[in-house]
Order: sequence, then structure tokens, then C-alpha cells
Amino acid sequence: MREKLMAVGDDFWIEDEDGERAYRANAKALRARETIVLEDASGNEVARVQERKLSVRDKVAIERDGQPIATVHKALVGIRDRFVIDVEGGPDLKAHGNIVDHEYEVERDGDAVARVSKRWFRVRDTYGVEIGAGEDEALLLAVVVAIESLTD
Repeated sequence: MREKLMAVGDDFWIEDEDGERAYRANAKALRARETIVLEDASGNEVARVQERKLSVRDKVAIERDGQPIATVHKALVGIRDRFVIDVEGGPDLKAHGNIVDHEYEVERDGDAVARVSKRWFRVRDTYGVEIGAGEDEALLLAVVVAIESLTD
């Protein structure tokens, strides 16, 4: 992943561990709300990340096939770098760690399902997302994009 994801019209590729293009984050410019469409390598939409700024605290909604699948928002209490991910029809997730420096984990029921780190890369403004086996890759990448948009 690359930092500064929410620049207007700034599209980028998410590569797999072999350096192959796996997903494209397509930032939709000139909309009332920031929207990023996450597409697979073939151009099929796998998730839509859209900010919701008219609530008490900023939220980002994640949709799949026009249906909400998760909402990401900053935790109201606790340390500064903590996010809650309300997952529709499933157990919720939490992200904690050093979010701003891209050193954090996403957990479900205390178990890490994804890890984010810049330490794995020498390239500036690049960080990695390690996703656990059997996890919803598109959802977790969309969560990372949502967190990035809330901290940008």
C-alpha cells in the first residue's frame, strides 16, 4: 500500500507478496464524499469505501454490491490510535497500535487477522498488509484504506 490514499483522483495498485498487481484503489474525484472503489486485478469492484462526515464522529462505510458490510470509526475512549470496525452480520474488529506510522494490528476477539507495517519495506511511503489465511482479503484491505482516510 501507499500512504496518502485519499488524494483526489489518486489511483494506485496494491501488489501481492510477489509484486504482482492484485487490487486497484480507484479514488473517485469530484464527489460530495470521498469514495474509493477497491477493484480486483480484472477491474471488478470488490468493495467501496465511502466517508460519512455528517455524524457526531467521522465514519467510513464499506460496501459490497451496494450493501453495507462494515463501518470504521475512531474509538471514543482509550488510547489515541484505536479504531472500531462494526461488521454487518459478523464479529466486530478492532485496530490498534501506531496507526499514523502504519504499525498496527486488526483483531477479532483478541486474535490478529491482519498486521500493517512499514518495517518490511525500504521504499518511502510504502507499507505492507499481512492478512491471515482464510480471511476476507477485500474487506481487510478496505478497512486499512478506511483507516488511512480517517487519519489523513
